[in-house]
Amino acid sequence: MFTGLIETVGVIDRLSSRSNYRLMTISSPFAAELVDGESVCCDGVCLTVIERTSSRFVVEASQETSARTILGDYRVGSRINLERSLRADSRLGGHIVSGHVDCAGRVEYLKPIGDSLELTATFDARFDPLVIEKGSIAINGVSLTVNKVESARCAVNVIPYTVKATTLSDLKPGNRVNLEFDMIGKYVAKLGANYRPSGVTLDTLRESGW
Repeated sequence: MFTGLIETVGVIDRLSSRSNYRLMTISSPFAAELVDGESVCCDGVCLTVIERTSSRFVVEASQETSARTILGDYRVGSRINLERSLRADSRLGGHIVSGHVDCAGRVEYLKPIGDSLELTATFDARFDPLVIEKGSIAINGVSLTVNKVESARCAVNVIPYTVKATTLSDLKPGNRVNLEFDMIGKYVAKLGANYRPSGVTLDTLRESGW
């Protein structure tokens, strides 16, 4: 579990494959603190550490993860947002991020507004019910507030601190991004889709003595 508050930006040093798994070697300031089997959110994707040194760590991604995310777009030298998993005694400063990416969206445009940046991303319209104005969304692992919503499109404001602390300022129109929609919204949508009226009305309750 993560918060969407990026700890640091890493750099991809090596990309390789093993069977149907994709391996990434990432240089990071907190590599020495990691342990094998630990989860790290890499541009919004929860991946498991399988090797580490004092300055680098290796994660692997399954075929499903590669297909659903922008992992195939990375090159050696690509910068990547990193966040370690949430501790039970930590503040939840962003929102609940699982690291399970829903889809790859695409940057439509980036527009400077003062020192901030307005980012508009497009996505498959089937995810429309999961995006609400002033709700939360994770873009490349960054917790952001939705300011505007249209079908298959939303806009967020990236504050100056986030512009400097993440890779969002590296994006260009047309770039693909990892999108994770709000987990609570997904559960609510699922419950609503499965809801079946019970047939209980005020009249039936009165008839039953209520």
